[in-house]
Amino acid sequence: MNNAGYGLIAGIEESSNKEVQAQFDVNVFGLLNVTCAVLPHMRVAGSGHIFNMSSVFGLISGAGWGIYCGTKFAVEGISEALAQEVKPFGIHVTVIEPGYVRTNFLSSGSIAHPQNPIPEYTQLVKERRKHKEDVPGNQIGDPQKIAEVMIQLSQVGEPPLRILLGSDALQFANYKLQMLQSGIEANKEITLSTDFS
Repeated sequence: MNNAGYGLIAGIEESSNKEVQAQFDVNVFGLLNVTCAVLPHMRVAGSGHIFNMSSVFGLISGAGWGIYCGTKFAVEGISEALAQEVKPFGIHVTVIEPGYVRTNFLSSGSIAHPQNPIPEYTQLVKERRKHKEDVPGNQIGDPQKIAEVMIQLSQVGEPPLRILLGSDALQFANYKLQMLQSGIEANKEITLSTDFS
């Protein structure tokens, strides 16, 4: 179970290379290091199940959360490829995509802010910080129920690659699907115009 992570609340422009690297080091490279360390043992055993904690925000992004969401998008892509690579060895990969869960994730220990904020983004980040202050204690996701689902998934012969957890996660994912479908249809003519005639 790869579950290490924290969130950087910042506009993209005001996020330094060092802050972005630190975010990816924990949320992406930490996951990769642990996964690559355990895979040889799983291959020898001919079985195993890797759970990668993503988020519904690995499917949809938002202002002020771009770097964090970028790490979760990376987890999604890595996990999808990994699942295909290790399936012949009897190893499964499941990406957990929760919405807001009543944990300490939005506490000061799991949230970072830019060292050099840009004044033009102050209002945006202020709104995200207020959101961060309003959400704790009101998250709809029950961590106990999520843990129980994960235990159940660990015992399934053919577990899903992805699992959304929480009604809010489902709403966000459906919204993203609608946006994608709308964009595809609106630009279909342009899309098809780029093939060789």
